Amino acid sequence: MKNVDISVVVCVYNEEDNILPLVGAIQKALTDFEYELIYVDDGSSDQTLARLQTAMYDRLKIVQLRRNYGQSLALMAGIDVAQGTYIVTMDGDLQNDPSDIPGMLKKSMEGDWDLVAGIRKNRKDHLLRTIPSKIANFIIRRSSGVSIKDYGCTLKLFKREIAKDLGLYGELHRFIPVLAHLEGATITQMEVKHHERTHGVSKYGMGRTIKVMSDLMLMLFFKRYLKNPMHLFGNSGVIIFLIGVLINFYMLWLKIQGQDIWGKPLMLVGILFVLTGIQLVTFGIIVELQMRTYYESQEKRPYQIRKIFQEESSLVSRQVFR
Repeated sequence: MKNVDISVVVCVYNEEDNILPLVGAIQKALTDFEYELIYVDDGSSDQTLARLQTAMYDRLKIVQLRRNYGQSLALMAGIDVAQGTYIVTMDGDLQNDPSDIPGMLKKSMEGDWDLVAGIRKNRKDHLLRTIPSKIANFIIRRSSGVSIKDYGCTLKLFKREIAKDLGLYGELHRFIPVLAHLEGATITQMEVKHHERTHGVSKYGMGRTIKVMSDLMLMLFFKRYLKNPMHLFGNSGVIIFLIGVLINFYMLWLKIQGQDIWGKPLMLVGILFVLTGIQLVTFGIIVELQMRTYYESQEKRPYQIRKIFQEESSLVSRQVFR
């Protein structure tokens, strides 16, 4: 097989009317490139798969999942299959425009960027989607420290090695820039076109906001404590334990003074703090062991090396004169 410059990954769920127009648009946009198009059918119940089969040509791969797993795992499946030097992800609802892909590729190559994230210019969604999205974007930016303007834009271009290591479990596709940042990726942004949905029904609702908040807590843990979880649980546990010990010493002093301390709320608080502190420290030790197992079982390292610079002349001199 020829070397593939670009792999375009499109995840679809019940998008039968959008298949043929998008396939045609991608063909037109990437005429001058060596590419492959990977469609992931995420358990569609309509004619999506049949329409894909009618659109079959030499550059198209269809990945049919057994059931609906959600966008994150569908993206993971498509990325796993992809062979391109660069991997592009985009929605299958015709709101992303494939004509932006060449520009994103040029930007990545010129600046040696690992990830180019799209910013939807003049977004064509209704207020019930745009307002929660802007609020979520603001919270994620401030909490994660990764300053991406539009976390909800699926149109992104990655270098292969970054995309393959993202680990898109659960519903973490919303946090792709944060995951890439954890892998040491260099990230930039560019404005991309956005179109109104003309066929099908949006799969996103207000319920996403709550999921974003819960997933954000996980992202903050990944960013700050994945490599040293004992600093989160252990430090909190020790502080709470010491507070509990101080309270119990105070209650003991009151007892020595002859006061009746039985049933006092403060005594119960002291006992609760001691037990909670012990549990947090124990939990921290367990998570620390799991973290080490996570890295060592996969022969991974808790760091990433971008480049190694070395002077050839100095190497030769050491070999000659040692």
